[in-house]
This record gives sequence, structure tokens and C-alpha cells, in this order.
Amino acid sequence: MSPCESRTIWWDDGLWLIDQTKLPGKLEPIRMESVRQLVEAIQSLRVRGAPALGAAGAYGIALAAEKSFTSNAYDMISELELAAEMIKGARPTAINLSWGVERALKAATSQANIDDIRETALREAEEMAEEDIRINKAIGKNGARLLDDGDSVLTHCNAGRLACVGWGTALGVVRSAVAVGKRIHVYASETRPLHQGSRLTAWELAQDGIPVTLICDSMSGSLMRKGKIDKIIVGADRITRDVVFNKIGTYNHAVLAKHHKIPFYVAAPLSTFDRINAEEDIVVEERDPEEICTLAGMRLAPQGIAVYNPAFDATPLELITGLITEKGVFRPPLMPTL
Repeated sequence: MSPCESRTIWWDDGLWLIDQTKLPGKLEPIRMESVRQLVEAIQSLRVRGAPALGAAGAYGIALAAEKSFTSNAYDMISELELAAEMIKGARPTAINLSWGVERALKAATSQANIDDIRETALREAEEMAEEDIRINKAIGKNGARLLDDGDSVLTHCNAGRLACVGWGTALGVVRSAVAVGKRIHVYASETRPLHQGSRLTAWELAQDGIPVTLICDSMSGSLMRKGKIDKIIVGADRITRDVVFNKIGTYNHAVLAKHHKIPFYVAAPLSTFDRINAEEDIVVEERDPEEICTLAGMRLAPQGIAVYNPAFDATPLELITGLITEKGVFRPPLMPTL
């Protein structure tokens, strides 16, 4: 099995990642030759998903160390610090990106010579990648207990292996339930405007042979009213003390779930939790208006029209039935200890 069949991001004599903008048409790995190229890959969503961004941030420090030509440890550390700021600024809302950068940077800058800096940065990034898979499988095991045989589960955006190093968070719960013999059917919302649900989630589930039905984002309420949805599981990009930040549209599903008395779960590692900040403290990334105004090169809206295109929305914790983590399931307002 090639790395791209089991991992989203990996190191093999350099940094590689799956170009998610090419899916579902083509599973294509690309090599990152510079920190600037990695930043572009993060901004353009070639690599995306909170846990995958954590690994990308760590690997970015290893990449910066690998590409440095300096022979002075002090100068290399300065270069790594500059690279860290570039990478962290690529996408401000997802907390895992800065977490991954800072963890690898702290390990690397504890060393006193350039060879040790390079070795330590890469070792830390590799450990974080392995750790991500272990954590996701623990999340999956904890969450699988919440699913019953025969459940139909709605998910939004992509919180599968493509959003992580491997296995997945929300889809990891589904995978774990299927692995123990439960029959699970997934409704995947398309997730406008970039279609992570149709391009990525539906592709992943089809690859795994897990039954999946693709729906438009606006169809979820109708399905809930008809009794077609038993549970909802999504991922998260940041969980503050009052809200869950996730792909735009998550809040709509949560409100509808509350009305229809359907359990709404969030699956995320502890690294996604931000116990310091509240909703008002977080900058929500706004993306290019053309993501809404065009599709595959075809214009969908008049030139010059005003566009609002936030990448994320915030779902209050009172709408969340449970937070599925590697340490167990927590029911708000109870939160895990970090």
C-alpha cells in the first residue's frame, strides 16, 4: 500500500501530501519543496481538516529546517521562527495548525546545533502524525458506542481520513462502528461552496464500501422531519468554552437537530479545544468570493455582486449532545480537562 492510500500527509525523503483539490477525480500526491508552497497548499485547501493541519504545521517546521542553508544554529532558529509565523497565518481559525507549529518549533529550538535541530523537528512531526492516528482510533472507539446497528448518520463537510493524518474523527466513528459489525448508512451533505462532502466524504465512504447518500445542504431538515436521520456527527476546527467552530452550515444542522430531537455529536481530539478563548475572540476566515460565484470555471453570479463567504460558523455548546474525544464523551457544559 502506497502512503497516499493510507495517509493524507507524510515524510518520505521530503514532505508529501494528497492534493485534495484533485479529488474525487484523481488521487495525486504532491511534494512540498518550500514553506511558501506549503502555505499555498494550506490556503488553497490542498491539505485541510484540523488534525491534518496540525501535522502540516509540524511538518512545516521540519521542512523549514531541511531547506535551510545556514551553518549557524542561532540563524536556523530565527528562520524557523519566521517560517512558523508564515504557516500559522495561513488559516487563522483552526487551532490545530498553530498548535502543531508551536509543538514542533519548541522541540526543535531546544537543540543547540543544526543537525540536532533538523533531526528533532522531523522526529516531533513524525510522532505527531503517528499520534494523530492513535487518537483518531480512540475517538472512533469511544464514539462507536453511541451508534446503534442500522443507524443513518448525517455528517457535514469532511472529517474523515483526508481531514486527518489517517482514520478520521467523525468518519472515524462511523468506521469504528462498521468495524465491530454495525450496519451504518451515512447521509453526506455536499457542503457548499467547495463541496468537501460530495468530493471527499462521499469518495472516502465509497472507497470503504460504507453505504452513503449524497444530499444538498438544504435537504437535511426535510430528512430529519421524515425520520430519516438517527444521529448527526461532525468534526471541529476549534472548540472554545462556548461554541464549536466548524465548516459553515454546521450551525444550521445543529438547530434543526435540536428541533427534531436528534442527537448532535462533535468528534474532535483534545488538541482542537481552546479553553482560553470564547467565540468573540476568534477570527473567522473569509475566503475568496469566487468560490461562491463560479463553479469549474462557469460563472454562477453577476460580476461585482456582493459576496459573504466565511469558511466557518459557530455552534453554541447548548446545541451539542456530546463531544467525542480520545478521553471519552463529554456532555456540555462538562468539558474535558486538557
